[in-house]
Amino acid sequence: MPVLHLAQDEFGGWLDVPVMDYVATLLNIEPIEVYEVASFYSMYNLKPVGKYLFEVCQTGPCMLNGSDQIIDYIKEKLKINAGETTADGLFTLKTVECLGACGYAPMMQLGKNYREHLTKEKVDAIIEECRNAVAIKN
Repeated sequence: MPVLHLAQDEFGGWLDVPVMDYVATLLNIEPIEVYEVASFYSMYNLKPVGKYLFEVCQTGPCMLNGSDQIIDYIKEKLKINAGETTADGLFTLKTVECLGACGYAPMMQLGKNYREHLTKEKVDAIIEECRNAVAIKN
């Protein structure tokens, strides 16, 4: 699993078949063993993702606290569905299972950080923060 994380970071934020085959060769295991791990865990991306990956938890506690509404709001705001990336390549929305922060529901992971107690207003601020970070770099 740590090698897959390194590979994903090194090869553009996602794992395509040649990269997974390379990992299998490094570890001296069958490629199917790598595919099984990469396809089971939501932390691995099997297709290209945007610069900002919104991984919104949809497990019970988050659902009970409004994650479905947050997911719908993000879809509407960014004009994408779960698993899709915006046309400008900035945002990808991904629904995931438990991220282990049930007391802070609804929540999402953005990079290495958790964004907690999400509301529509907080989602707007997060999107604006990401867009501003891109504008500053350009």
